[in-house]
Amino acid sequence: MKKFLILQLRPERDASDAEFTSILNRCGITEDRAHRIRLDEQELPAGLDVREYAGVIVGGGPGCVSDDPGAKPEAEARIEAAILSLMPQITEYDHPYMGCCYGLGVLAAHLNGPVSKEKYGEPVGPVSCSVTSDGAADPLTAGLPQSWDAFVGHKEAVQALPEGCVQLVSSAPCPFQMIRWGQNVYATQFHPEADAADFEQRIRIYKDHGYFPPEQADTLISLCHSAEVTVPGEILRRFAQRYG
Repeated sequence: MKKFLILQLRPERDASDAEFTSILNRCGITEDRAHRIRLDEQELPAGLDVREYAGVIVGGGPGCVSDDPGAKPEAEARIEAAILSLMPQITEYDHPYMGCCYGLGVLAAHLNGPVSKEKYGEPVGPVSCSVTSDGAADPLTAGLPQSWDAFVGHKEAVQALPEGCVQLVSSAPCPFQMIRWGQNVYATQFHPEADAADFEQRIRIYKDHGYFPPEQADTLISLCHSAEVTVPGEILRRFAQRYG
């Protein structure tokens, strides 16, 4: 049985470990079904062939693909280059891929889609999402409630649907909450792995990273804990079940 390749970008060990655990839990897989690579610490194996894996899951992180390349910290630039190096294989083979938040920006950038901070950024917290008509027919989103909450927090966003993609999930502040390229390549702007405890931890870790005024941290944490966020995890479960 093939493993899932889980690529992580967060340089903070506690956030990275919690994200990895949440991905496993939402996917419904055990640690022995995952090949975890923390790209802040590890290089991709030479000659990596994505077809050796059941699927590729990319987690979130503090970097932005739309930032000025010359101003990016060395570690962020290296991580971005590593993930982008796999994207030609992902799209050539239409290989199962789930990009979470940052992973959406990477997919769109690879497809020459516009990613920027011009509009569609969202404050940290829950947002109401809606399944589109294409989403109602997709295996990962068919049969879900028409509207549900998800956790978001991002400074950049896809500005227009990249060529060859379909829009599966939308929200009022950000239309491209989930897209699909081909038949098996998915990406979400929201965090399908996250629950309120995950977001509380991330709010505390990233409160000085420009996502929100630091003095709003406690209010945002309360907002996250008061939200009912259950559907996004079902999308990850379906991804793992479909391709695992």
